[in-house]
Amino acid sequence: MKVRTRFAPSPTGYMHVGNLRSAIFEYLIAKKNNGDFILRIEDTDQERYVEGAVDFIYKTCSLCGLEFDEGPNNGGEFGPYIQSERLDLYKKYAHELVDKGHAYYCFCDEERLNALRKEADDKKIPFLYDGKCKSIPLEEAKKRISSEKYVIRQKMPKEGVSVYEDLVYGTIKVENSVLEDQILLKSDGYPTYNFANVIDDHLMGITHVVRGNEYLMATPKYNLLYEAFGWQKPTYIHLPMVNGEDGKKLSKRRGDTSFMELYEMGYLPEAIVNYLVLLGWTSEDSREIFTLDELIDVFDPKRIGRSPACYDVKKLNWINSFYIKKLDLEKLLEITVPHLEKQYDLKDKSDEWVRKLISIYKDHLSYGKQIVELTKMFFEDLSLDDECVEFLKQDTVSDTLSVFKDEISKIEDWNVLSINEAINNTKNKANVKGKMLYMPIRIKVSGVMHGPELADTIYLLGKEKVLKRLEG
Repeated sequence: MKVRTRFAPSPTGYMHVGNLRSAIFEYLIAKKNNGDFILRIEDTDQERYVEGAVDFIYKTCSLCGLEFDEGPNNGGEFGPYIQSERLDLYKKYAHELVDKGHAYYCFCDEERLNALRKEADDKKIPFLYDGKCKSIPLEEAKKRISSEKYVIRQKMPKEGVSVYEDLVYGTIKVENSVLEDQILLKSDGYPTYNFANVIDDHLMGITHVVRGNEYLMATPKYNLLYEAFGWQKPTYIHLPMVNGEDGKKLSKRRGDTSFMELYEMGYLPEAIVNYLVLLGWTSEDSREIFTLDELIDVFDPKRIGRSPACYDVKKLNWINSFYIKKLDLEKLLEITVPHLEKQYDLKDKSDEWVRKLISIYKDHLSYGKQIVELTKMFFEDLSLDDECVEFLKQDTVSDTLSVFKDEISKIEDWNVLSINEAINNTKNKANVKGKMLYMPIRIKVSGVMHGPELADTIYLLGKEKVLKRLEG
């Protein structure tokens, strides 16, 4: 059977990095096996639908190189690929389950359900629907659905244990007594996430279901549906949770980092993909830098770990800086200059000056927007931190700066070569070298202890600004 995976996001806002990681794993599993990667839009939660969210899904996946073999935009033989366009299918299968005795019509109103929830809260036990409507004869229930509001609930076994195999977590066992008679079809005619997924995964021929491990204990509910219809179950691959730096699970509802936010900050899609793959997966040789094509070659879902992964911005920055170093200048300008233009007025700066500025910071950037903070010395007054202030109090510093100021004053042709000559003359005349030569000059003219080549920095600052800072 041909391997088929699906990415099935809800259009409820930007795609946060945890969802994107799932999409990447699904893509790699399909492509590793010469299979198909399908996009399905799960828009059954109409209350949380966000206008434009579907476009963000397309744009995110396209930027990351995750091309779909089938989906709303490019079609396929198993469409439609938007759940709100498949409502008749869900109704058909839900009512079929009732006729087969695996589901039932429930007429309990919200007032009664809220009372049951309160009772469970008071007893400090998980809420489970009590199955009151399960005993209503089918003929009576069918008469009532024409005039009463109802939902369709799955009829769960209350004894025994459900067992299934997961590729990551192995054998999973769940007591049937904890499985609630979940709602399959809501009173508005829309299916629940749990029901629509099973119907669509079967009808679309999905062979491998990849999702977060929060669904580990709920999977027996899905398997009971597969069994009720007599359908083949898919291979399950549950992914470890991705926690934020606060230790809590990443979530769109919490406003956690989305791909588009990272992209707009000047992170490169290929670096984001590379980083997200490493959240919960390791290569056989512990290598960490991969192109998407290389990942297709080496990816093995059996190397997905079980422990929660931590979203580590420092690691992301390290990987992104690796990719930035490989960029040509034109691409580097694209991800940096818009941020500078938004923060500072560049009208009096030539294109050559801007290009030079960006080029000298190439090896210092972790992401595009960082250029604003790194280069503020060129646009703002200096403000030295305590470490810089303390360094300038050392004995030889004053003499070094005095000599350097004199050397800079003499320069008539302002260029990097003449500035380097001034630095070398200062070294000889002030009898200093290494840190005691470069550090006082760098702190005094740029306000920081580390940065690009000193002569390049001084050249871009300009003679007038350098002399003014040396006098202060």
